[in-house]
Amino acid sequence: MLDRCWIREHTVCMDAASDGAPGLEFRGVRKSYGAIRALDGLDLVVPRGRIFGLLGPNGSGKSTLIRTALGLARPDSGDVRVLGLPMPSRSREALPRIGYMPQSPALYGELSVRENLSFFAAAFGVPRDRRRRAVEAAIDSVELTGRIDDPVRDLSGGMRQRASLACAMVHEPELLALDEPTVGVDPELRLRFWTMFRTLAAAGTTVLVSSHVMDEASRCDELAFLRAGRVTAVGDARGLVERSGAPDLEGAFLAYAAGTEASS
Repeated sequence: MLDRCWIREHTVCMDAASDGAPGLEFRGVRKSYGAIRALDGLDLVVPRGRIFGLLGPNGSGKSTLIRTALGLARPDSGDVRVLGLPMPSRSREALPRIGYMPQSPALYGELSVRENLSFFAAAFGVPRDRRRRAVEAAIDSVELTGRIDDPVRDLSGGMRQRASLACAMVHEPELLALDEPTVGVDPELRLRFWTMFRTLAAAGTTVLVSSHVMDEASRCDELAFLRAGRVTAVGDARGLVERSGAPDLEGAFLAYAAGTEASS
């Protein structure tokens, strides 16, 4: 997976860039699309260097939260900070430090995997003398070396997911935002992805991952349960289950959503 030289360099970069601010901060954030309120006074703090999961059903606000953090959606009210920078007013400074993998791979189908990665590396400001190595390291990390010169349109769905993740990682971001990255991938690839996320977090990357799959939640260091644009609970999987009085994480989610969790 990730080579050791990349991890050492990435860790040094993270240590130098860290200013003590959380990875993400949302304070009273509201965002509506017409009559639909996607985020409803949302408050959330995501620490750095952790795998932080957003768990909730479709329509709970997960994707809007991520898009708001990236400056792709402007909040109607409230404050958003990413790596200590207010968004979207300082998105030009923040975005080169962020990697984003949307639900549907945003790749150029007629270009090869290598060409897509070279494009994203250049777009995110990777210096020309480091670009080739960055592309090769990203390709190695997702095990696509044998398909590097194939057009993306010829790849299977799972391979496109791999290529999309490589493009999100090619500039060695401090924050990696992954919007349901394992949808449509087989169990073996899902395990590889999560192993990679753990390696990245150990090297100092803040990994923000959204999901509606309960069995992935236990792999996160911390979780936020989302429902109807609000955070209903935050904590590690074990603690959330214990505090809810439910037998498992799915039961805990339902208990917090209904406001019937056990009192402390």
